[in-house]
Amino acid sequence: MIGCLIGEVLALEISTVLLNVNGVGYEVDTPLSTFCQLQKGQKVTLWTHLVVREDAQLLFGFANAQEKTIFRTLLKVNGVGPKMALAILSTLSIEMLIHTVENEDVNTLVKVPGVGKKTAERLMIELRDRFKAMSSGTAPSNSTAEQIQFTGNSAVAEAEAALQSLGYKPAEAQKLVNAAKGDFTEASDIIRAALKSMNK
Repeated sequence: MIGCLIGEVLALEISTVLLNVNGVGYEVDTPLSTFCQLQKGQKVTLWTHLVVREDAQLLFGFANAQEKTIFRTLLKVNGVGPKMALAILSTLSIEMLIHTVENEDVNTLVKVPGVGKKTAERLMIELRDRFKAMSSGTAPSNSTAEQIQFTGNSAVAEAEAALQSLGYKPAEAQKLVNAAKGDFTEASDIIRAALKSMNK
């Protein structure tokens, strides 16, 4: 099992990171909460989870061990796979997710692409006890995270692509970005604003 990777960010493509570890490039899928902290050329530590399938080996990376733990906890819920778990962590901060489960806020969970009412209710039931132990020790959200350097497309286009990668339809992503972009010039800021608007 690959528990973590320490290396240099070679490339960023929503929301996959190409990480150079001693000359070997690892493709690592990340939630946007982690992705938006990274910069090309930056040396980072990603806490990883490896999923082995018949047709693929998928590596998922997280900015801290707690986020990795939450990801693994989500995978234990019936009907929740890696893609949905990433979408949940991309849409909701750890604090927001725990708060949502503790308060049985189904309406917030169903805002996550791919999470219907039945899945949200199942998440509430299966995560409640597990999260009680975590709620007192949650880390603050990444308010001072470094900005990612997007290249190529405009910031708005990158933000829309990021939301579509989570499962939002193009029209939905465009609507969220248009409502959130304001005076922001960085895609990562637009993404954060769009995701924050969904949690209100």
